[in-house]
Amino acid sequence: MKLIYNRKSKDPIYYMGMSYRNGDKTSTKQVARIGKHSELIAQGKTDPLEYAKSYVMAANQKMKGEKTASTVSHEISFEKKAPLDDRNVPESSVQNIGYLFLQCVYHDLDLSSFFREITADKKIEFDPNDINRMLAISQVMSPASKLKSLASLGRYYGAPDIEYQHVMRTMTLMAEHFDEYISHLYRKAARTVSYDSRVCYYDCTNFYFETEVPDEDYADPVTGEIIRGFRKHGPSKQHQPAPLVQMGLFMDANGLPISMCLTEGNRSEQTTVIDTEKKMIRSFRSKEVIYCADAGLGSYDIREFNNKGNRKFIVTQSVKKLSKQLQEAVFSDTGYRRLSNDSECTIEEMKSFDISDRSNEALYSDKIYKVIEVETPYDCGLKRKKSYANGSSREVKDYATLRQQIIITFDRKSMEYQRWVRKRQVERANRILESIDPATYKKGPNDVTRFIRMKKGADRKCQYCLDEKKIEYEEQYDGFYAVATNLDDDVRDVLEVSSRRWKIEECFRIMKTNFRSRPVYHYTKEHIIAHFMICYTALLIYRILEKKLNDYGKRVGQHYTISEIIETLNRMNIVTDKEYYYIGTSNNSHITNALNIIYPLELDCEYYLPKKLKKILRKYR
Repeated sequence: MKLIYNRKSKDPIYYMGMSYRNGDKTSTKQVARIGKHSELIAQGKTDPLEYAKSYVMAANQKMKGEKTASTVSHEISFEKKAPLDDRNVPESSVQNIGYLFLQCVYHDLDLSSFFREITADKKIEFDPNDINRMLAISQVMSPASKLKSLASLGRYYGAPDIEYQHVMRTMTLMAEHFDEYISHLYRKAARTVSYDSRVCYYDCTNFYFETEVPDEDYADPVTGEIIRGFRKHGPSKQHQPAPLVQMGLFMDANGLPISMCLTEGNRSEQTTVIDTEKKMIRSFRSKEVIYCADAGLGSYDIREFNNKGNRKFIVTQSVKKLSKQLQEAVFSDTGYRRLSNDSECTIEEMKSFDISDRSNEALYSDKIYKVIEVETPYDCGLKRKKSYANGSSREVKDYATLRQQIIITFDRKSMEYQRWVRKRQVERANRILESIDPATYKKGPNDVTRFIRMKKGADRKCQYCLDEKKIEYEEQYDGFYAVATNLDDDVRDVLEVSSRRWKIEECFRIMKTNFRSRPVYHYTKEHIIAHFMICYTALLIYRILEKKLNDYGKRVGQHYTISEIIETLNRMNIVTDKEYYYIGTSNNSHITNALNIIYPLELDCEYYLPKKLKKILRKYR
């Protein structure tokens, strides 16, 4: 409340007024008439101005003590027309405030200091931090193209005005500082939420583009430097015949992203691991790191790299690709023990027990395991002098030994499932045989056509039939699973760590499905990189909020899914009566209660004063 009167009048009338927001403008409304100057003198008020000031001050103190707005009364006319907007599409008076919880997480990442540092020597007329903040939040709340995201910023209460050309300049700026940005996010996030980075999971995925033409390599005419194109054809995870860009992602045991890399779509994913891991471990300060990945990202070079210093590895190992000697050890029915109680058990026992007998349920859910010690020499980059009997000598490569354990497991449940899948594939192969066209027949390594083989008949014409040997060959591996590690930890702990690799697949699913990071409409390398930096930021913001919510949920017996969390944030809206307060449009729920406990913004009221919401914006901008 404030005092309103005409300062030029000799006999002014004193009013008590309240400020309110009408769209983008701030206005003042008269709430109460205190009195005319001459009338107050007649009532015995020697100094009417001081009396009016004390009257307003008393009203403000009363409001502050009650912490609520004073009673508002106004007339409503159901025949009154809404104000006319000078535009083709009317502006909605509904605005979202749920995004402010995401903004709190973004604020904790302190990206404003990062952008201040990288723009210290630049003269710019816009705030790149505001642009990055709103684009990352929009990627979580309502993912769309950058142009559409800008057009819908009006749905967020207090969102800044952003121009499209400034978005493009910000994205170029971000791409120039990719490594510093990713490193900054990890350092600041580690202060906000506890990382479980003893185990770092790594995986790769790729994203397709709405174009059929890949980027060509370019040779600099002066220096001769080859600048490789970014969007390239490669094996697509979505089986899209379009150019790709590949993303590698490191995450911790809780599903929180740690680091990221972006490479060309035709580059082998195995070549991305070591460089990305080197950048990541710089922030760990000699802390022990366990690298965990699937078989496609567990090559010998990667294992060798993670066999030095404080680095260890746990990678999936293909049983089919083991040497003949190791496969003999796998199929040798000796040395196996049950995972549950370490009692001796054989493969034959696991394959032959009656699964319909309820007394065998524990055995059906159990696994048996065997540990095989393996020592492999590798070039450690050193040389030593070798002497011969004739007195001569020469320098030769010095080899070290990569000691690792191959943990083999077998379980009946996996065997039954894999045979059920193969049975269906063989049935499909039989149907293909009925109408197979030799001219178009192609054999894929993982397709059902791998069970079809070609043979020449008596008339020397090509004929096709089921490859029984191929079926029998694959059946011998059913139920077997292998993990390679250089850890001396308990087998159960190693297998438990490996079993959590699904969380990184969940990260990719969230980015692709919930945040709709694909398809990508940018075409320059800088803007493509910046697009995925924004998606990575959105993933980190959401994962931090999700972890805090689920940590709270465990204490109260609740669990919240990504769909429920995002839907809750989107439904937390307010509507203005175009005078001086806002009305909440949604009820409270378990998630809104949890959000307001984690971040005490008090966004669970029926009515809001603009002053309160502006205070939140100033604090968490």
